[in-house]
Amino acid sequence: MKGFFVLSVALGVFLAVSVWFGIRAWTGLDASDVQFTMSRHGWLALFLGVILTGALGAGLMGLVFHSSRSGHDDMDQGA
Repeated sequence: MKGFFVLSVALGVFLAVSVWFGIRAWTGLDASDVQFTMSRHGWLALFLGVILTGALGAGLMGLVFHSSRSGHDDMDQGA
């Protein structure tokens, strides 16, 4: 129980520091120094990356469900 409490406190501290750093970095941005433009090639790469990553995730999850339902994940009882 003590280990769980120590781990929870440590993770809470890491989370708090991360949120503090993120807020500080976000509010410290000067909009005049940052350019939010992306070329057509950048938008195409972003679009294809999102679509292909989603398709890969969906395909892998489909294989996991198929493997589970077809009995391939069951333990071999013959040995």
